[in-house]
Amino acid sequence: MIGGEMRNLLTRLAFGFFVTVIVSLTAVSGGHGAVVDEIPSWLLQARQSTVPTYDKEVVGVVLYDEQIVTLGSDNKLVTTENFAVRILTRDGRSLAVARAHYLSSASKVREINAWLIRPDGTTKQYEKKDVVDVIDDNDDIYNEGRIKVINGRDDVDVGSVFAFSATTEETPLFFQDRWEFQTRLPVLRSRYTLNLPSGWTASSLTFNSPEIKPQVTGNSYTWELRDLKSIPWEPMSPSVMNLSPRIVVNFGSGSSAQSGTQTFTDWVDVSRWGATLHDPAVIIDDAVAAKARELTADSTTELERIRAIGTYVQNLQYISIDIGVGAGNGYRPRTSTTVLGRGYGDCKDKANLMRAMLKVLKIDAYPIFIFSGDPTFVREQWPSPKQFNHCIIAVKVGDATQAPTVASHPKLGRLLIFDATDQFTPVGDLPDYLQGSLGLIAAGENGGIFRMPLTPPETDLIERTIDAKIEVDGAMSGNIKEKMMGQASSYARRDTRESSAAQFRKMIEGWLTMGATGSQLVDLNFKDIPQDARFDLSVDFRAPLYGQLMQGRLLVFKPVFVSRRHSVALTEPKRSSPVEIESAMMRETSVFKLPPGFGVDEMPDPVTLETEFGKYTTIYEHSGDKLTFKRTLTMKRTLVSPEKYEMVRTFYAKMREAEQSPVVLIKK
Repeated sequence: MIGGEMRNLLTRLAFGFFVTVIVSLTAVSGGHGAVVDEIPSWLLQARQSTVPTYDKEVVGVVLYDEQIVTLGSDNKLVTTENFAVRILTRDGRSLAVARAHYLSSASKVREINAWLIRPDGTTKQYEKKDVVDVIDDNDDIYNEGRIKVINGRDDVDVGSVFAFSATTEETPLFFQDRWEFQTRLPVLRSRYTLNLPSGWTASSLTFNSPEIKPQVTGNSYTWELRDLKSIPWEPMSPSVMNLSPRIVVNFGSGSSAQSGTQTFTDWVDVSRWGATLHDPAVIIDDAVAAKARELTADSTTELERIRAIGTYVQNLQYISIDIGVGAGNGYRPRTSTTVLGRGYGDCKDKANLMRAMLKVLKIDAYPIFIFSGDPTFVREQWPSPKQFNHCIIAVKVGDATQAPTVASHPKLGRLLIFDATDQFTPVGDLPDYLQGSLGLIAAGENGGIFRMPLTPPETDLIERTIDAKIEVDGAMSGNIKEKMMGQASSYARRDTRESSAAQFRKMIEGWLTMGATGSQLVDLNFKDIPQDARFDLSVDFRAPLYGQLMQGRLLVFKPVFVSRRHSVALTEPKRSSPVEIESAMMRETSVFKLPPGFGVDEMPDPVTLETEFGKYTTIYEHSGDKLTFKRTLTMKRTLVSPEKYEMVRTFYAKMREAEQSPVVLIKK
């Protein structure tokens, strides 16, 4: 990530940027002692709202969510948020938390207040001593991003209304903002107001919804939605960020002196801005040059040189120390010499060091600003650094360098896209959560928005062979070999590196027992080959109760022993959101040696399922005392509309049905 500062300044997602304030923190706390005058009018009005009846899965309803942003003539932004939620279930108590984010060096929380209105009408106003100040990201050694928190979870019950108001002040880096009208909860009223100085104007774009036009009064703009239904979680669904309505706002004056560099007209403008921050940090001294040459001393090709440097940078410790965020240092990397000397850095630091080392070898590279977490989040219509939270790298390569993640850029030529932070995905591959994303290549006049490559399904292949022997009593033993490529290998690599040997063994045991109760792991071996984006697994197993012996002459067993690793449960008859299909490919060949004296009595019919998003096949072959079962699955990265949900559901249902079909052996 681009440090905690980017999480604060760029994403502001879900309940992430709660700000506002109305009255001071010197309040009466408790029940019957609180008086009506201490409750703000917006909260009293919101509390009287008629709440519809919701499904039992809906834990709360947002009665009121308002953000008021005011830009002063001194370019200071004062942001106030008023928020009220009614708790509908016991699980909804987790919603009773007030949060106000700020940067310790560049912004401040003027005030934060919270209230509780109980079902019986008694109230509580939280006191100053209830406010806790915490770091925004506990994974960072130092982070200027902090949060003031008031936690009311233990005080609320079903029917309670929890509300807060908080006000923050900051000097913005950009005259742009974003507002999400809801998360997954239903919302009765959500509004965003922008107050500007004289001579300033604002414009907006709407995503995930028909256009939301503002009400304009003088220099005040208000966007509002009411009665938003809940957005239920559904398997294989896009993130809520791409389902809930949101607006993005640009504002500025006709005076360039006032707006300065805080406005962007197009993506090339953003590229120029990004290059001015990153290019000066590419510094080559004797240490950087010597390290680059040392790492590539045995490399004979361009790809080998890039891989050697990329692997080294990936393995540097990831540490984010966010200082000077409000002045733009959340976007500016540390110098390459500093990162090499200290031996650590965050994503933008790692990308910058890699650029410097490659430059020693006369290889050009450029930083890419990207959003990590949802490949469809960034929208081309809104040129803004606020859409990004991560930094990767584009390496200019020659025709001889071939890899699935090489893409052709109209101005920069052939580019190898690489994430120098993800230590599980080697050079030549790209994490699946970044594939297909829109990223900003910061290359001055030649840069701009660019779509990341999508690797084909065969790149993420799992090739499995099972050699098994079935005993007369139905017991089965044998060996499973898997060769995992691409992103399939990266997940296996992560499992082995982040787990102990005992934990990894337990994972494999769980995988076996999913196929047959009582399965036993006899032996386990694996080989990680990151330079080839490959991971090999070998498992010896025994399943004492796999086959079912009936009347001493029939033996029934399922040829599908272990899961595809792409199992999906689409059980709901209807669906409201699109279905996200991930790219994947699996080929499996299982050879079963039949028990002495038994032959095949019945075999399932072969199956072929083919749709616009995937293909699945099964084949059975019997020869002598051997039964061979083959299945293949190829899935294409696709977003399927809710109208076609039944097609997806049927595809997976027929696949499960085929994999439950048994083979019947008969005693000769």
